[in-house]
Amino acid sequence: MATPVKVYGPAFSPTVSRVLTCLNEKDIQFQLVPVNMSKGEHRSPNFLKIHPFAQVPAFQDDDITLFESRAICRYVCEKHIEKGNRELYGTNPLAKASIDQWLEAEGQSFNPPSSTLVFQLAFAPRMNVKQDEGVINQSKEKLKRVLDVYDRKLGETRYLAGDEFTLADLSHLPNIHYLVGTDDDTASLFTSERENVTRWWTEISTRESWKKVVDLYPKP
Repeated sequence: MATPVKVYGPAFSPTVSRVLTCLNEKDIQFQLVPVNMSKGEHRSPNFLKIHPFAQVPAFQDDDITLFESRAICRYVCEKHIEKGNRELYGTNPLAKASIDQWLEAEGQSFNPPSSTLVFQLAFAPRMNVKQDEGVINQSKEKLKRVLDVYDRKLGETRYLAGDEFTLADLSHLPNIHYLVGTDDDTASLFTSERENVTRWWTEISTRESWKKVVDLYPKP
């Protein structure tokens, strides 16, 4: 029996949950290894050997170690192309390029404002950190412009990179999950203000691969 891959970090971390969802889509067994960042475990010498920047996730597959969630997802899809969802990272050069361009859009255009909002709206209150209304409003405006582009694209295809669910869609799940769960009006950006984005979010957020990850989150 194959040794399960190891994913280091808390499931509720958006970057960790991105990797876990990918593994679920590909039907790959994994072991989730806790890392207590509040106690500085991510800065220990042993952890720095597998993630030199002291962040999560870190990933181990036998003697191979990787960091950066999108790179890990690509590796998993390429190594296990015949397992699980074969369309997750495409099956031909054009499909892969289409997925990659939307992954770049997610990483460069969507992630910066959405991650800022996730921290300000979801994590800051739990950490007793004062929210910055100026930063929140500025990030919302940036995010709205990105979602306007998404809405137009999703009016043409079912998913971002075409008519199949791929890494391009999967990569958005963690941040949107936190934003639709806030008491702030940011949720409406995904649930009512843009018809195509709303339809897309409803579809991707009800996938079994994602629901299994959410089940690992700490209960409030």
